[in-house]
Amino acid sequence: MSTFVPPAHAERRSNRSEAPARWIPGTAALRYGGDYNPEQWSREVWVEDIALMREAGVNLVSVGIFSWVLLEPREGEYDFSFLDDLIGLLGDAGIDVDLGTPTAAPPAWFWAKYPEAHPVMRDGTRLGFGSRGMVSPSSPEYRRAATGITEQLARRYAQNPTVVMWHIHNEYGAPISDSYDDYSVAAFRAWLRARYGTLDALNAAWGTTFWGQSYGEWSEIDAPRLSASVSNQAQRLDFQRFTSDALLACYVAERDVIREYAPSTPITTNFMATNCPSIDYWKWAEEVDIVANDHYLVAERRDNHVLLSMDADFTRSLAGGKPWILMEHSTSAVNWQPRNIAKRPGELARNSLAHTARGADAIMFFQFRASRFGAEKFHSAMLPHAGTGTRLWREVVQFGADLGALAAVQGSTVTASVAIVWSIESFWALDLEWRPSVELGHRERIEAYYAALWSLGVTVDFVLPGHDLSGYDAVIAPSLYLLDADSAANLDAYVSGGGTLLVSYFSGIVAENDEVYPGASPGALRDTLGLEIHEFLPLYADETVTLSDGRSSTAWSEDIVLTGASAVAEYSSGPASGRPAITRNERGSGAAWYVSTKLVGEDLRSLIVTVLTEAGTAIAELPTDLEVVVRSNESTDFSFFINHADAAATVPLRLAAAGTDAITGEPVGADVTVPAAGFRVIASPRA
Repeated sequence: MSTFVPPAHAERRSNRSEAPARWIPGTAALRYGGDYNPEQWSREVWVEDIALMREAGVNLVSVGIFSWVLLEPREGEYDFSFLDDLIGLLGDAGIDVDLGTPTAAPPAWFWAKYPEAHPVMRDGTRLGFGSRGMVSPSSPEYRRAATGITEQLARRYAQNPTVVMWHIHNEYGAPISDSYDDYSVAAFRAWLRARYGTLDALNAAWGTTFWGQSYGEWSEIDAPRLSASVSNQAQRLDFQRFTSDALLACYVAERDVIREYAPSTPITTNFMATNCPSIDYWKWAEEVDIVANDHYLVAERRDNHVLLSMDADFTRSLAGGKPWILMEHSTSAVNWQPRNIAKRPGELARNSLAHTARGADAIMFFQFRASRFGAEKFHSAMLPHAGTGTRLWREVVQFGADLGALAAVQGSTVTASVAIVWSIESFWALDLEWRPSVELGHRERIEAYYAALWSLGVTVDFVLPGHDLSGYDAVIAPSLYLLDADSAANLDAYVSGGGTLLVSYFSGIVAENDEVYPGASPGALRDTLGLEIHEFLPLYADETVTLSDGRSSTAWSEDIVLTGASAVAEYSSGPASGRPAITRNERGSGAAWYVSTKLVGEDLRSLIVTVLTEAGTAIAELPTDLEVVVRSNESTDFSFFINHADAAATVPLRLAAAGTDAITGEPVGADVTVPAAGFRVIASPRA
């Protein structure tokens, strides 16, 4: 059986015959627009929509993303008439095109002709046609068909001046990522051969002597399907790595076809940054010309604007600090959450501007005109069902004008003094079964530490533990269960060289194959933190313990023995009573802090203030729910003040020179008043 085999290692590659532009060519201002799906409408509606796009200030639209069946109605038969007409109309109107490859929606003829390519779920369920999402990423039939339609598009439109960017597929990893079909199993075995070389090495890495799981032939290895009990967790972890690589190989195959015809036009795909747990975006970011991201608020969460900022900061970090694209977000409600709460007046602009403040030079929505039919007919759009007489349309037009006034922001960058460690491989491993407590899911601690920093006005980068950390005052690891030896050495060198490291509980426990380090935990960080953990002491669901410094905590505690660190606070109650709870270890010219329990609210926030003050990080005293971010170029600081509260906020400008409102052009004095549920952007000369 022929199958495609993705690379087995985290190989960083450029594979570009000519270096493409690092930003969208022909850009004179921030980009504004969204997905346009004209297949749903008559040509008369297209003409009306394009006129409305111009009214709204739209200068970029994504087209063709789900158009495969129109472009190739039968295998090998192509019809580009609708796309020719559409691109021509948009070009005549001065609106640029981000041209999608339609490979996220294989046509019905493909599903019928190639049943072996259907994805299979972990429980053995074989999925059929009728939704969106790709088939098996390891299917050679899919690879041939996907690169085939991509090549036809590239041949036809590579030199079209209206096409300024290419958009491959759509949201890889959603709505499903892994497939347990026969093609994927064969590709997984080949991936494992490339990774381990021999079965002896694989058996050692997976610890297969436990529960008698050792393999004597490569053909005995299956994907980690549902089994009678917990499946081998190292195998599960490797299958996650393989799945991300298999999807990435699909992207690379299409990208390389386009590159042959359009060597200098940027090519991307839309990430889902913090919200797609199946993709190693650090690895993917090396393969796109421009990082692009989709973000949708969790409507019911009252702090969703903080999570938006976290997603934007992570996207900027993936982009290496370079400008990036917000490829999709919603003007108001989405249609796939339990309660699709509409955005309140002004929220569209605040949400959009928060992405801009954190590095996005393009703001795009899904989609331009609301759908009348299909699964997303209740999803908001730039042009809602009720038309141009709506508040939503007026806000779309107004924000387009505001974004147009911020043209000078284009290309400016964000500088962060604090980094949070985001290791997707650690998250994959931690979130498997049979950990010491159900409270150990990675996401909660990441959000808690990020929210505390957000409330202090501290802008954050995200990093891998092996990255160059020398430029940060402090590095925080809220959840770092899996940590390889080289990355642990990098964190230790950062501390020894004068850095401040803050680590939360259950970190440094296992190495890259989910094997516990020899000796006491936290094995990889034992010397850096100057302590040993002799026993994990999870708490009852309703249990709260107190600390000697007046703080209280829940969920988790540990029996800690100090081997060099000092106790900053001890447990005053609970199973670890009298033992260290918060520690600090001086190492070289830096310090490593450890928090062995779950702090929340002000108890966590005040500790972070202490740590950052020691690290020399500037902390702002800001009104509640006021977001402050600065973008800078060589001559100008652009201070974004975004007020998520229902009352106006006045804050000191604290800039070296008098400022100017970047949208209205009005001068700004010593203070900035930000209207309730509104924003200000102040430009001032750099000191």
